[in-house]
Amino acid sequence: MDNLDVIELKAFVPAKDFALSKRFYADFGFTQRSEGGGVAYFSCGSAAFLLQDYYLQEFADNCVMHLLVRDVHAWRRRVMDADLPGRYGVKVTETTEQPWGITEFVVIDPAGVCWHVGQNTPGFRRV
Repeated sequence: MDNLDVIELKAFVPAKDFALSKRFYADFGFTQRSEGGGVAYFSCGSAAFLLQDYYLQEFADNCVMHLLVRDVHAWRRRVMDADLPGRYGVKVTETTEQPWGITEFVVIDPAGVCWHVGQNTPGFRRV
């Protein structure tokens, strides 16, 4: 019988400036685990992605990641305490409670990749 267990699913995330993006993601809260062939493997807890030394504006502008966390307010404090907007020129929104049950903020990385960082809204009742 075949074993179809899944070990991990990772997205490839583009970088306009590979070195800058590696520093950004380390300051964002991810740990770089490896690098080779123009790809850097980053993780935080059970979440991981592959940063690639490749950039196509249309791809970067349409690449959206969703990071579900336990405490969205702690993550936003980390982003602001690390001064990611000032140090990297990135956009960070206020935390917003969305009608679909996620409380989130958005970070646009140095290449234009959109990260939704959110948590399940306490007390949200699904339809």
